Amino acid sequence: MSQNICIYFSDTGGGHRSAADALEAGIRELLDRCPDKPDITIIKDPVAEKSHPINRRFVELYNYLLRYHQPMMKYYYWLLHTIRPESGLNLALTSKFFCHTLLKQAPSVVISVHPMINHCVAQAMQITGLAGKVKLVSVITDPNADLWRAWACNDCDLLIAPNDVVRDKLLGWGVEDRKIEVLGMSINPAFIKPPTIDRQSFLTHLGLSSEVLTICMNAGWAGGGNMLKIYKSLAQVKRPVQVIFLCGHNTALYEQAMAAAAESDIPTAVLPFHDKMSDLMSAVDLMITKAGGLTTFEALARRLPLAIDMLTDPMPQERGTVEMLLEQKLARGVQVPDDIIAIVETLLPALNRADVKLPSKHNFDLTDTAVYIAAEKVLNMCGVKVPPALPEQQSTSAEEIYVKVS
Repeated sequence: MSQNICIYFSDTGGGHRSAADALEAGIRELLDRCPDKPDITIIKDPVAEKSHPINRRFVELYNYLLRYHQPMMKYYYWLLHTIRPESGLNLALTSKFFCHTLLKQAPSVVISVHPMINHCVAQAMQITGLAGKVKLVSVITDPNADLWRAWACNDCDLLIAPNDVVRDKLLGWGVEDRKIEVLGMSINPAFIKPPTIDRQSFLTHLGLSSEVLTICMNAGWAGGGNMLKIYKSLAQVKRPVQVIFLCGHNTALYEQAMAAAAESDIPTAVLPFHDKMSDLMSAVDLMITKAGGLTTFEALARRLPLAIDMLTDPMPQERGTVEMLLEQKLARGVQVPDDIIAIVETLLPALNRADVKLPSKHNFDLTDTAVYIAAEKVLNMCGVKVPPALPEQQSTSAEEIYVKVS
C-alpha cells in the first residue's frame, strides 16, 4: 500500500530546509536497503509561509533582519515568545490551510522541522479526525536551552531532541518524558560520507591552491553577519592563506565582497553560495560562521575547525550553541575583527581529520548516526522494518580536540 511521509518546514534562514533535506536523504537511503522496496512517497513542503499572509510576512521579516539587522533578531525572538504564535489567533488563522493540506496530501507521518508548525498540524489533525491515525514527529533543530518555546508540543507522538539540554527544557515546559527521544542532531548523510571530489580538484576549480591554508567565510543562507569586517582583518595574518567567501542570498554583500577581494592580496573566491557544502567543508581548513544549528553540526561532522562571528551578539536561539561549542573547544569566538588573526596564526589542521573523535557531552558524538536513527523511527511508524546497517558510533574523548592552539 502506498504511503506518504510529509516533511514540513519554513525558509526562515537555511537550517530548516537543510534539516528537511537531511531527513529525506536519510529516509531514502534506508528505503534503498529494504529488499521489498516499500511504496513510500516523500513530500517536502514549506508550509509555514503558505499557511497565512501574516505568517509569510513574519518569515520575510525574519530573513530581512537576519540579512541586514542581526542585532534586532533578539527583539523578534522576544516578540514571538510573547505573542505565542503556536496558540490562540495563529491557530485560528491557519486552521483551514492545514486541514486542507493534510486531507490533500494524506500522510501516514508528518515530520515538522520548524517550531511554529507543530501545534498548527496537531490542531488540524484533531479537526479532521486524523489524530491517532497520522503520526506527528517533531525533529528539533535548536541544540541548546534557548530553543524556541513552540518546539514544546505535547500533541506530537514523538519529539526528537538533539541532546540532554533540549530534553530537560522540553520536560520543564510540560512535554511528557515518554514522547521525547534524545538522538543527536539530524544532518544530511552527505556530511558523514567521503567527499565526492578531493581537496586539490575542488580548490583548483576555484583558482586556489591545495597547498595553502584555506578559510571559508560563510555568511549563511541569508548573507548576514560581519564577514567583510573579519575578512579585512585577515590582511594582517602573516602566514599564507586563501579564502572562499560565501555570500548567501545577499546580492549587496556579494558585490561588496567582490570589491574587497579585488583590493586584497589574499587569493579569494567569492561565491553567492555552494550547492555541495559537504565537499566544501572537506576542502577547507577553517570556517568562519555564525552559530546556526545545522551549519555548525555539519561542520562538526566534517571535523572542521570553527570560528564563530560574535561581533554581533548571537541570536537568542543560537547563544547556547555558541557556549557549548566554546566550552568543548570545538570553536573559537571572534569578538572583534582582529581576533581572527591569532586564530588563523595558531591553527594546526589535523593530518587525518576524519579520524578525530568528538566529545560525548551533549551528544556531539552522535552526529554520524542521528539522521539514520530518526529516519528508521519514521519508517517504523509506516510499518517498514529496515535491515540494520547503521554506521558505527564513534568512541569519544573530551581531550581530543581539533581546534589546536599553541
